[in-house]
Amino acid sequence: MKSATVRDLRYHFSEIEARLKHGEEIVIRKRKRVIAKLVPLRSEAQTAEYPDFAAQRRRIFGDRILPVTGAEIVAWDRGDR
Repeated sequence: MKSATVRDLRYHFSEIEARLKHGEEIVIRKRKRVIAKLVPLRSEAQTAEYPDFAAQRRRIFGDRILPVTGAEIVAWDRGDR
């Protein structure tokens, strides 16, 4: 893990930005004390994608149309109906 000072951030940000783009983590120091840690964002390929809920629903239920909606079931449980 590399380190940089607050002054480095101010005057050499492009170099620090290039390090971040290469995946390096950088510790920021002020007066020899660690005050922050910069970590690169995960790329789009690394982020977990949401599951396809519509495809899962189709796989489980198929094309069936249920006689009662979810909202009606909740209303019955609450005693609203």
